[in-house]
Amino acid sequence: MICSLVLLFAVVAVRISSRSGLPTLLIYLGIGVAIGTDGIGVTFNDAELTQVLGYAALVVILAEGGLGTKWGEIKPALPAAAVLSTVGVAVSVGLTATAGHYVVGLDWRQALIIGAVVSSTDAAAVFSVLRTVPLPKRLTGVLEAESGFNDAPVVILVVAFSSQGHMEPWYTLIGTIALELTIGAVVGLAIGWLGAYGLRHVALPASGLYPIAVIAIAVTAYAGGALAHGSGFLAVYLASLLMGNARLPHWPATRGFAEGLGWLAQIGMFVLLGLLVTPHELGDDVLPALAVGLVLTVVARPVSVLLSTAPFPLPWREKALLSWAGLRGAVPIVLATIPVVSDVPGSSRIFNIVFVLVIVYTLVQGPTLPWLATRLRLEEPEPADLGIESAPLERLRGHLLSVSIPQSSKMHGVEVGELRLPTGAAVTLVVRAGPASYRCPRRCCGAATSCWWWPRTRCAMRRKGGCGRWAGAASWRAGWARERAEGAGAGARGGPRRLRAGSREGASDSGFDHRVSRPSGLTRRNTALWSVVSTH
Repeated sequence: MICSLVLLFAVVAVRISSRSGLPTLLIYLGIGVAIGTDGIGVTFNDAELTQVLGYAALVVILAEGGLGTKWGEIKPALPAAAVLSTVGVAVSVGLTATAGHYVVGLDWRQALIIGAVVSSTDAAAVFSVLRTVPLPKRLTGVLEAESGFNDAPVVILVVAFSSQGHMEPWYTLIGTIALELTIGAVVGLAIGWLGAYGLRHVALPASGLYPIAVIAIAVTAYAGGALAHGSGFLAVYLASLLMGNARLPHWPATRGFAEGLGWLAQIGMFVLLGLLVTPHELGDDVLPALAVGLVLTVVARPVSVLLSTAPFPLPWREKALLSWAGLRGAVPIVLATIPVVSDVPGSSRIFNIVFVLVIVYTLVQGPTLPWLATRLRLEEPEPADLGIESAPLERLRGHLLSVSIPQSSKMHGVEVGELRLPTGAAVTLVVRAGPASYRCPRRCCGAATSCWWWPRTRCAMRRKGGCGRWAGAASWRAGWARERAEGAGAGARGGPRRLRAGSREGASDSGFDHRVSRPSGLTRRNTALWSVVSTH
């Protein structure tokens, strides 16, 4: 009951966040704190379980981000994003750790852990903000790629700094990071390519299996990268990025499924982290967190952006926005559980400082990012993409049917005007290998057909015996040809006329001049709207 109520309130919180401008992660963290030890009284202090579930949630979030990233947008931004994710992270870690050691008084191990933890931009926070802030494609590509790439080196650094014994020399760390990133990239690209190839060439029996298969492939990429002693996070992001740009079957359904899983992962991760924290223990760590966060936001992030983007011709406005757009979210808090699990001295203080830093500076940076983009004149409004699931099917009380037409089908080679579709049929869109056309071809050759119909029309269609019986037989075509010839002759003598596009009797809206046969049980009140889409 508690879990279901938390989910329902979290869904409602998205609406509250969109109206108030308050970041959703703060609301989710607040839910966790409210039901924790200082709230309702639910006790939860299992940092190891939180780390495991946080990793799982991060895999789903990275997969959702990779699936939704367009290759054409991030391709020009890859060099800058790669430097930001490596050199920029190193600069940010060094400056933040120095401030933690000399300003706050932390020892070097604690300071380096905090510097590494907070140097990673949060993928969930960045993807969430980019949905509402229309930025230039190049800038959006840099932010998306950076947030997807920089988790990998940061995790390696945090694990290295949290290990017991002496820390490894810096050159050993650089070699380890380079090796793990290379292995993760190779594994991710290989699994992503194989998965996309398989999904495009193997027909699954149900369309609902494709989204499950895509997520399973993404998780396999993470597991494969980790088993190969590489970066699993980089592997899952690259595999998802490749599949997201591979034109997979039933892509709108897959994208919606992944987005829903991403929201669920964010909700679960933030609420769990809110449960783990003890608010009455945060008082002594507020000022250190504010000091470290100020250095990170005002000094470390801008310097890392300036140094990393120096070889690239980015305008100063875009560099300024990149400096302010280093959003932190649940990922730093999840990474802060690594020293807790490893029993690093002072790990509880590290966790508290990171928690307060993320809360305060998310409140500062998140709501002000759209304002800064406007002031810097970097907003580029774009029309929103309209997916087929976004069509008002419920309001129209309609349904959508998708039918593939292979060469062996009886419908192959049949003229569209000869299809005995229900009254009111309308051929609305044709998509071939090239650009889309709003005029349907005369013949159904290797097409995929999407049909809209009302419930009563669907029943009549099933009684008719399916689409395959509505077209294609030689005897049927010959009879239909004779009927057309007789209708043409009768029309010349003032007899029965042929239906024309736009007529009340229900001819196609696409400009066709053909007769439409009404199946038994159909009336003008339950006419259907059909959309024929050719994909070959």
